[in-house]
Amino acid sequence: MLVPVILSGGSGTRLWPLSRELYPKQLLPLIGQYTMLQETVRRLQGLEAVPPTVVSNEAHRFLVAEQLREIGCTPRAIVLEPKGRNTAPAIALAAHAALAADEGDSLLLVLPADHLIRDVPAFHQAVEIASAAARTGALATFGIVPSSPETGYGYMRRGDRAGDAYRIAEFVEKPDRARAESFLASGEYYWNSGMFLFRARRYLEELEKFAPDIASVCRTSFAGATRDLDFTRIDAGVFESCRSESIDYAVMEKTAAAVVIPLNAGWSDIGSWSSLHDACDQDEHGNTLRGDVIVEDTHNSYIYSGSRLVATIGLRDHVVVETKDAVMVAPKDRVHEVRKLVERLKSDLREEHALHREVFRP
Repeated sequence: MLVPVILSGGSGTRLWPLSRELYPKQLLPLIGQYTMLQETVRRLQGLEAVPPTVVSNEAHRFLVAEQLREIGCTPRAIVLEPKGRNTAPAIALAAHAALAADEGDSLLLVLPADHLIRDVPAFHQAVEIASAAARTGALATFGIVPSSPETGYGYMRRGDRAGDAYRIAEFVEKPDRARAESFLASGEYYWNSGMFLFRARRYLEELEKFAPDIASVCRTSFAGATRDLDFTRIDAGVFESCRSESIDYAVMEKTAAAVVIPLNAGWSDIGSWSSLHDACDQDEHGNTLRGDVIVEDTHNSYIYSGSRLVATIGLRDHVVVETKDAVMVAPKDRVHEVRKLVERLKSDLREEHALHREVFRP
């Protein structure tokens, strides 16, 4: 049985001011009419899978439930994290939820809620390959075939073939430009997608082996879970003691069972304003314009208006984002520094990092 697990716990700092802590990017319609979460669920159509299990931040629970309802999805479970503790614990909670619901040992297809995949048939084909590997006990991840020497992603180097997959020879942290160019030229490296497929019990076994403290906390906190309407609430007092760790560091970089399935399907993690611009349709001048926008002599820019007219003259390679309570302007090659603005807002005890503030005047 294939159980999709959608991780929807992100805080949304990299796409501020449109994305906020209490309304992060996975809950926004960034590309089309559907939100990123809804697109992730819709992408499952055509797979032989049960309804998804969603792991969500406690603060987003009603937004998540409502967005699923809007597209006619009744999830298998919505597991609420009282505190974000990264992907290794989140996936462990989903694994326990799957084992509690099934007599057998489900295959978990783990998907972040905020990724873009344009070629859905290619994605489905990769899922079938990963499923076959997972049935033999492998822990499979999807490696994105790189299209450029990207320095913002982690990489994996493939090793020997393992059926239709490859052993993972090594994981590589975000490289500098020269190394990224050599990775691209070699044809042996893939971007780390953050998507996985494995048996629920197999993942928990490897987590117990390499991160027993995380495994113990997740096991105990899920044992104390309660049902509340559509939500599964785990034991908050126990779970808050869990350390924060990614599945890559906790398991995938240590296990001997890791394999990678190459995926060339128009993937993006929409991890910055520049990557969102790259993923969107552009006019003849390379611009993406959203909302009430007028431009003159503006090129290769992303301009977003949420509530009023935005006009630009003479811009090159810029991002301009306007909401009712904030305006952000940055060169495209510096949008990764948006996090500094969010940290500044927090340190100044302002609210704009967390929510959209509207001011009503008579």
